[in-house]
Amino acid sequence: MSGDPGLVANAEANAVPPPMPGWKVPLYIAASVMFFLTQGLGLNLAFANLTQIQGTIAATTTESAWLSAAYMAPNVSLAIALVKIRLQYGVRNFAEVSILGFLLASLLNLFVSDLHSAIVVRFLSGIAGAPLSTLGFLYMLEAFEPAKKMTVGVSLAMTNTLLAAPITRLVSPSLLDYGEWRGLYTLEMALALLVMPIIYLLPLTPPPRVKVIVLGDIFSYLLVAIGFGCLAIVLSVGRLYWWLEVPWLGIVLAIAIAALTAAIVVDLRRSTPLIDVRWLLRPEILHLTGILLIFRLIAAEQTSVVMTFYQNAVGLLYDQLAMLYWIILAFSIIGGLICTVFMSYGFGWQIQFVALMLMGTGSLMDSQVTNLTRPEQMYISQALVAAGAALFLPPSMSEGFKAALSKGPPYLVTFFVVFTFTQSIGGLIGSAFYGTLITIREKFHSAVLTERVLLTDPHVADRVSQLSSTYGKVLGDSALLKGEGLSLLGAQVSREANMLAYGDAFFVAAMIAFLSLAGLSLHVFFRFIRTRLAEGRPRAETSNP
Repeated sequence: MSGDPGLVANAEANAVPPPMPGWKVPLYIAASVMFFLTQGLGLNLAFANLTQIQGTIAATTTESAWLSAAYMAPNVSLAIALVKIRLQYGVRNFAEVSILGFLLASLLNLFVSDLHSAIVVRFLSGIAGAPLSTLGFLYMLEAFEPAKKMTVGVSLAMTNTLLAAPITRLVSPSLLDYGEWRGLYTLEMALALLVMPIIYLLPLTPPPRVKVIVLGDIFSYLLVAIGFGCLAIVLSVGRLYWWLEVPWLGIVLAIAIAALTAAIVVDLRRSTPLIDVRWLLRPEILHLTGILLIFRLIAAEQTSVVMTFYQNAVGLLYDQLAMLYWIILAFSIIGGLICTVFMSYGFGWQIQFVALMLMGTGSLMDSQVTNLTRPEQMYISQALVAAGAALFLPPSMSEGFKAALSKGPPYLVTFFVVFTFTQSIGGLIGSAFYGTLITIREKFHSAVLTERVLLTDPHVADRVSQLSSTYGKVLGDSALLKGEGLSLLGAQVSREANMLAYGDAFFVAAMIAFLSLAGLSLHVFFRFIRTRLAEGRPRAETSNP
């Protein structure tokens, strides 16, 4: 996701706008939801349906993964540029160009006929879709008075970012029946047409325009875009090609590292850098980066592992998972609303403590999966994970914005490097991490289970005989009959190994959540001790003049 929740900062710094009439507030909130859904569906429709649409574009499973890579490559870095573009050229121009660009990209999706055209169009969609979440943040923050923007506004905006993924899975079956690839993106184009009038009917408060873009910014951004784009490509397709099997993956990764290093070196030597690297390396910003990255790793349990478990391991389709995704959607909204209430009362780490408990417990429950596990067994656990994800992110985002705004609006760009890396790149890291873990653990469990499959074991021999009996009427050769039995047993062993690997992935997600909970507890404890010591020092100085 790309976005710019700090856009309100400049307006606050100059003049507080008059309060919005009460009847307009729901309209701006609804507009924000529409922008987030339009951008989120554009991101998720292809990613969630790669298996179903690969035949339409004549692509293999590995080749179809390039659709996600093509979308994410430009998308992951655009939030950094959009902050300055909005400041220099104004909200209205920014919104009009964004909507027209997205509408054009949606229209081009209808003319896709093969893999190559699909990759080009997805690349353009990644560029055009990035500003929509920015507009979604803008409209959500516009609805609230300044005192509530960094609490209620941020919390509701972050809740909106969680809605598109489950909604995509709920609407996909009908869209695929309607027209496969074109069916998916007819909806995207319809949403683009619906949100276009919003920028005229519900205008935003324009902050004063400031000339902030200089030639050095363009060069620095290009280096960051190349670095983040190459990193997105490696993380999107590396697991499918396997990390050490193809040399070009190493070359792309080396380009990413070189480009990002060059961007850092260039900005360290500039008086007005695009990214303030020194501020990024401050302990509190590193701490925030770690928190946001850990969140994406835990949240990937739901957004990536559960989806692949039911699609690839169990073989269920989205219409068979509808109730599970309805529950995820409902509890994401409930968690977001609860977080909004508690943030308005000033709670921060307390919310995150509960969120980590919920996500850790849900993931631990999921770690008991077997080949008999069906969606009904995950209703409670996935509800806990969804509620925890909605609770966790807003307090961290609010603290990050406050830290950036305390240094001045130019630091918003630097904050969005943190936000983009941890959320967009972090999401790709989560998917790649769990996918790689599942593959490795499946091979491990398969090797362990296969070692025990010996025909000298009477239990194994009896099982082979039972499995081969199905073919007894059509195969008269005993050797062939035994071979069929062994083949069926091998398939069962592979399936069991796969289930154990997914259980390991869920268990790792739970351990990350619980270790993070322990780290948060220690952090709060040491902060409490420092505060008490700081309060005790002035008393001691007063009593001993």
